Amino acid sequence: MADSRPYDLIIFGATGFTGQFVVDEVVRVAEEEGSLTWAIAGRSMEKLQKVLEESSQRTGKNVEEKPIVVADSSSYNSLLEMAKQTRVVLNCVGPYRFHGEQVVKACIEGGASHVDISGEPQYLEKMQLLYNAKAREAGVYIIGACGFDSIPADMGILFTRNKFQGDLNAVEGFLNLSPGPDGLVLNYATFESAVYGFADSGELQPLRKALFPNPLPRSAHRPPKRPTLFHSKETDKWCLPFPGSDKSVVQRSQRFAFDEKKQRPVQFIPYFCRPSRFAAYAMAFFAVIFGLMAKFGPTRSLLLMFPSFFTAGVFKKGGPTMAQIKGTSFSWTFLASGYSQKLQDHEAQHEEEPDKKMVTKVSGPEPGYVTTPICMVQAGLVIVKEKSRLPKEGGVYTPAAAFEDTSLIQRLDKHNIKFQQLEE
Repeated sequence: MADSRPYDLIIFGATGFTGQFVVDEVVRVAEEEGSLTWAIAGRSMEKLQKVLEESSQRTGKNVEEKPIVVADSSSYNSLLEMAKQTRVVLNCVGPYRFHGEQVVKACIEGGASHVDISGEPQYLEKMQLLYNAKAREAGVYIIGACGFDSIPADMGILFTRNKFQGDLNAVEGFLNLSPGPDGLVLNYATFESAVYGFADSGELQPLRKALFPNPLPRSAHRPPKRPTLFHSKETDKWCLPFPGSDKSVVQRSQRFAFDEKKQRPVQFIPYFCRPSRFAAYAMAFFAVIFGLMAKFGPTRSLLLMFPSFFTAGVFKKGGPTMAQIKGTSFSWTFLASGYSQKLQDHEAQHEEEPDKKMVTKVSGPEPGYVTTPICMVQAGLVIVKEKSRLPKEGGVYTPAAAFEDTSLIQRLDKHNIKFQQLEE
């Protein structure tokens, strides 16, 4: 990628709900980075100008004269012209299953790296299958899932493995969201992506067979088998399986580590925590209803028309208020188990039972509109500032695969997303 490009970063989809928070985050960190050059992009010049005006008011930094690029996900030529002007595109336009592929394709042709905040496994894995070789040939980095989905989980597993002295075998992850007094509200776009993800979940198996025809070796020692709903003494919460994209992203990172770095793959089992048995049962009931309704066109339309009704107000088309955002936080608690003795052969199996444990934690502010912009912007900056520490070849990568040897964890820690070792 030529350094003569006018911009380090272009925020595509800057007028969207999440995109505006990403713009604010770029404004805040630009001074830290010194000579950072950036622009915003989207369909409407008038709306984009308004984004800059409102960001100036929110951040106290005058960015009203920052450059604007008009680009539309339905116009490939406009996407290509956008990509040719920047080193990295921060793509905030979802659902990515509908709008993402053309942007990825334009970035590869235009010589720009691409960062998204997708939590859609079908899209993420399809991009790896279709575009990994093309991105490698172009020397660009296509890095998906760089928001709350799935940097805290993926980099959290990497952090845990690096702290674990021995062979890490398995990690159970416990995700806890802590709303403030005004409650928890998430944006409609997240809900929309989840609806279509459940609707098209049948696509995943053939995708994965094509992407990874040879399965990873299975450890002789599996994590403990938990009931569908259980009380965790480690977190003092009621827990159930977490259906998000984090597990699939972590698995792809483990595949990269096994194939390319000859590292032992780590088993990852994620759970979602609720404060009471009743809350856990209510969530399980909703998940069953949601999964059934998402499968069929008429009921899927009802879900999309009335998200607040079907989620007891958790998802709203207007998104959360600033008070709700400020009052919410998250934590991932990772219970790691493995072996104190490290085998030289990454494919060799331990005959003995795991004899070592560790607890680590990743915590931070509200996931959707504070943590996600921080993660996305820092991921983009690492590509700009630390290209020599990325994998030698371009390609389609997960966060942990791309950023293992970079300062991303230290950067996130500096911006209030904390990585900690609690116990050994």
